[in-house]
Order: sequence, then structure tokens, then C-alpha cells
Amino acid sequence: MNNNQKVAAVLAIALCLVIVVSCGGGGSGATTASTAGVGANGGVPASNLSAKAQVGQKIFFDASLSASGRMSCASCHDPNHAYGPPNDLSVQLGGPDLKSPGTRAVPSLRYKDVVPPYADLLDNPDGISAPGPGGGFDWDGRAATLADQARFPLLAVNEMANASASDVAAKLRKTGYVALFKQAFGDGALDQDEGAFTFATQALQAYQLEDASFHPYSSKFDLYASNKIGGELTAAQARGMRVFTDANRGNCASCHYQGAGLNGTSALFTDFTYEAISVPRNMAIAANQDANYQDMGLCGPVRSDHLPAAAGAANKFCGLFKAPTLRNVAQRASFFHNGAMHSLEQVVRFYNTRDTMPQLWYPTVGGTAKATPDRDFPTYGLITTQYVGGTVQKFDDLPAAYRANIDAQMPLDGRAAGSANPMSEADVQDLICFLKTLDDGYQPPTSAPTSGSCIN
Repeated sequence: MNNNQKVAAVLAIALCLVIVVSCGGGGSGATTASTAGVGANGGVPASNLSAKAQVGQKIFFDASLSASGRMSCASCHDPNHAYGPPNDLSVQLGGPDLKSPGTRAVPSLRYKDVVPPYADLLDNPDGISAPGPGGGFDWDGRAATLADQARFPLLAVNEMANASASDVAAKLRKTGYVALFKQAFGDGALDQDEGAFTFATQALQAYQLEDASFHPYSSKFDLYASNKIGGELTAAQARGMRVFTDANRGNCASCHYQGAGLNGTSALFTDFTYEAISVPRNMAIAANQDANYQDMGLCGPVRSDHLPAAAGAANKFCGLFKAPTLRNVAQRASFFHNGAMHSLEQVVRFYNTRDTMPQLWYPTVGGTAKATPDRDFPTYGLITTQYVGGTVQKFDDLPAAYRANIDAQMPLDGRAAGSANPMSEADVQDLICFLKTLDDGYQPPTSAPTSGSCIN
């Protein structure tokens, strides 16, 4: 089966199986409840949650569990921003004084209920992609479950900054929901520090699994895929979906396809895999001021089991980061693992011109800056200065030894600078239109969309 046939098959499966999810046949995430204006305490009344999930809800919004007393899970995973960050910072600020920059960009917590544990060089969970690493939580998949994932921010010195599990347990014993905690986990649940901490992470997992606002499936695409009233795509959105799946243009479906996945899941817009695309180094991250610091995803420095020293110079894991779900992508204000980009349009244009116009994304060394850029010089890139001469430092955040790991699929196919872009200007705009249909909380308009409309 060639790539075009695979994409066609994926689309056919998606339009069949997403009906099951949207209508309630997909497990805990199968709901069409809108989450517009979710509110400060999540999307489900506590009475509809188990006792464990109720505890998790309390913990999720409890800033007293941080060293600063001002940071909760919801500070970075705001329910009114699709459980992602509420601002455009590349990384969020935490620590005892809320001045310590984070390590990586904060991802959304939506649609994590179906993520499988990390699998090293096994068949990927999607069943379609070639064998390779897949699954797991965080940008490097180091956590096997949502409960495991919750341990990191609670203890990280630049996040909630608790010194130990004992520190968290001591704070839990002072909360106003001690009785609920004991109801959920037993009378002695808070007696042992490590046990109390483990119960807390299990509670956070239960909350994210049970509360429908973490996996609402309430986008326009969901209405469209289930053939519901209000889901009719505009002409621009329909064209954009074709760009999304076209292996010779956007080819987004190669990593963010909407077809059948693990255990029959569908419409997740991620295949749980890891890719190296060499996003430009983001100097807004404090750690990147050190030229010797390299964040290479699966091969460190946060994850330690694929370190270069252990696997040699040809380490196939270096530079690989998780392909996140594209659901609610238009609601984000920082993108990629390092938050280097700050608009959906900029991200799409990066994919379209990383190779054809690398000078827009990576620094130029040795050139002369033009006082007045040419009229047609694009200003949408990370580099807005036009240079004459010099050398573009392409792939500046990945050592040369690992650049063979960079994915060469379209549209990032390594074509020569100055070549034609994979997508036309119309393709770019249409693709953005389609991606906006993946935002949850969609409310159909009361009147028919105007000609050429993107967002209705």
C-alpha cells in the first residue's frame, strides 16, 4: 500500500469510527458535552465523580500544595484554555518564588485518557506507521501513566517545588478535604508520606479520566465526522482537510492522522509517535543561554535511558519529541516542545518553508543585515532581518551527529533552499481553517456561513 492509499484508508476509517466516539461508544472520553467556559473547578459536578476523582479535582486546583502557595496544576493547565497554558510564554514560571523558568513548553492535558505507555522500538500503537518509539506521557514519554506524570510537577524545583513526597503529604494533611481523602483511600491513607503522595497522584489520574472536560469531543470536526447538524464544513475547511491528508502537500496525517488507533480509539489527531524536525533553538529558555546545553528529547537530558553515552554517537533517539494531538491547537499561544513559535500560522509556515527558506527560522552567521528588507521578504518567521551573504545555521538546536534522525517526510523533505514550497499560499490558509475545526466547545452558527468563510 503506498502513502496515498494509506491516507485514504485512514480517512475512511476515521469517518466511520469517530461516529462511535462522538455518540458515546468510546469509553470515558466519549461525550459531546461542550466545554466552553469550563470554569474554575473543571467540567463535571463533583457528585458525578468517584470519591477518588473528587479528591483529584480538589488537588488539581489547590495552590496550597506548592512551595509558593500560589501554583496549582490548573495554573499551567487552565481548563478555560483546553487545559493548556493561559498565556504565550515559551515555558511557564514556577519554583518557590514563581520566578524559575520551566524546562519545556506546557502541553494540554486533553485527550490523555487513551495514551498508551511508552514502547521502545516496537510496532507503533497506530498500527500504520513504521516501527519506532511511541506512547508515554510528557514530551519524552518518560511517564507510563497519568499518575506517574503527576509526580513530576509536584516535585520539580522549577514547578510546584516540593522538596519530597513527605513535603506534599504534610501539605495534604492541612487541607480542607482530609475527610474526603480518607473516604476515597481509607482511614490510614495520610499516615505514610509516600503512600499519601501516591494516592494523591492516583486521585489526579482518576479526575482526568472521569471528568469529561478532559476529553469532550465537542469540536466542529466531531459534528462533521458524525454527520450531525452544524458540522458542515465550509469550502475552505474542506479544502484544508484535503491539504492535511495529502501526502504531497501538508501530509499532517502522517503523524497527526485522525483514523483508528489503539484499542479502536479514533480522531485523536496524533499517532503517539516521536519525530525529529529540529525546531529552532529558543533563546527565551534560560537553559539555552548555555551553549553546552542541548534538549534532545528521548535521549536526554531529562530522560536518561537513551542517553548518547549509553547508545553511542549514532543514537537514533536524539532530537525526537512526541507528536502531540492537534485537537485545540488553534487555542494555543506557544508551540513545540520549546515554545519557540507563538501562532498557528507561524507553525504551518515553518513546516512549509523550513527547507525552502531556512533563513526565516535559523540564525545567519557572517552576513550583512539589509537596512531595508526587500518588499517581498516574508516577516512571518522567527528571523525578520534579511541578510546578504553569510551562512544559515540550519538545525541549530540539534548536534550534527544526530541530524540523520530528522524526519524527511513531506513537507519537511529536505528540499534545497530556494525550491518551490510544498504548499501554496492558498493551501496554507485553507489548512489553518481546517485546524480550527478541531477546537472543542464549538457552537454552530445560527445562520449559514458567508461565502469563503473560514471559522463558521
